[in-house]
Amino acid sequence: MASRSSASGGKTVGRYELGRTLGQGTFAKVKFAKNTETGENVAIKILDKEKVLKHKMAGQLKREISTMKLIRHPNVIRMYEVMASKTKIYIVLEFVTGGELFSKIASKVRLKEDEARKYFQQLINAVDYCHRRGIFHRDLKPENLLLDANGVIKVSDFGLSALPQQVREDGLLHTTCGTPNYVAPEVIKNKGYDGAKADLWSCGVILFVLLAGYLPFEDSNLMTLYKKVFKADFSCPPWFSSGVKKLIKRILDPNPLTRITIAEVIENEWFKKGYRPPTFEEADVSLDDVDAIFSESGDSQNFVVERKEERPAMPVAMNAFELISKSQGLNLRSLFEKQTGLVRRETRFASKCPANEIISKIEEAAARMGFDVKKNNYKLKLQGEKAGLKGHLAVATEIFEMAPSLCMVELHKTGGDTFEFHVFYKNLTTSLKDVAWKTGDEAQAESSAGEGDP
Repeated sequence: MASRSSASGGKTVGRYELGRTLGQGTFAKVKFAKNTETGENVAIKILDKEKVLKHKMAGQLKREISTMKLIRHPNVIRMYEVMASKTKIYIVLEFVTGGELFSKIASKVRLKEDEARKYFQQLINAVDYCHRRGIFHRDLKPENLLLDANGVIKVSDFGLSALPQQVREDGLLHTTCGTPNYVAPEVIKNKGYDGAKADLWSCGVILFVLLAGYLPFEDSNLMTLYKKVFKADFSCPPWFSSGVKKLIKRILDPNPLTRITIAEVIENEWFKKGYRPPTFEEADVSLDDVDAIFSESGDSQNFVVERKEERPAMPVAMNAFELISKSQGLNLRSLFEKQTGLVRRETRFASKCPANEIISKIEEAAARMGFDVKKNNYKLKLQGEKAGLKGHLAVATEIFEMAPSLCMVELHKTGGDTFEFHVFYKNLTTSLKDVAWKTGDEAQAESSAGEGDP
């Protein structure tokens, strides 16, 4: 049966076989890949060289990649190597299998304080480590907090999430970015901000959501949302302990000058309970590949060619092991995630219809909903015609054959706002009620009833 990594249509870069798209932004796309020599799964961030040069990002990109390659922290995604072709730069990253941290909240509604504290400690460890090396994330949010197979937090996209940003002569960053609900007020005001202080604010929002199960700042009107953020207009629910209430209020201080620092957070009594500083070794890392991809010679072993093999048009088959590996902790219920306000950027539904019929129905429904549709065998790229909160919503769709009479349809947000993706998914599955045999809500409800959950 075809392996999951072969879902790309046979595209290879160097010794890596490229698979599905995991995410997409203005300057880069991230793809699942497999090392054909070792069998190891990785994620590859692909940047367009022309865009890098056009935005005068080459110098900064080289500095960011060099620094990221030196990072060896248990709570930050590892960068393995860098390659380049004539038109692309490929950054090979660790691929983690435990899913997003916030999928745990989607199933549990909220976390208990001790569990939330454990994750928050790991997040602060990662952020503090990177800040000490002059690296700021600038877009900390749920979908950048991943879990490995052992349930350990891995922060992704550190130092690579907002490459166009530059520190000016005043020592401050000046580009507004991030997800509105998680972004610090000084970032929205766009008058310059301290990257460390802004990252800590986002950590405070994340801690609130872990404990509450909902966002501290939320409103359907963007300007009303911004006003709430500017004033730090929020209230803690009654189940928060007094210790964590005080800490969150110190972190979510709208004035960055009086906001608590990470060093003070680490000394906070609530934070210190059960705290174990991370232990790890500083590895001897070569930066030769980083220098090579920015050289003009083009004769380095780090220069690769992207090749594509033609394959017959048929849905990718998925065996039982691959199916189970897509769920977290071998819990098959998480294959059909419950959709809540803390929506994931990827979701699925099962169908008993033939693959040809499913792809046609999705194509028709998406077109009716105002999406531009590009078809490639059993994969679709959908792009919203109207711009949303974070640009045009883009969704990658692929069909997998689980059995002769059962398919799984995977939808993955590759661009735009996650909450808009949630609305799109709900509307799509409603219009596909004759096709979608079991959606996320239905599967979750059945599992919950079977387990006797309240």
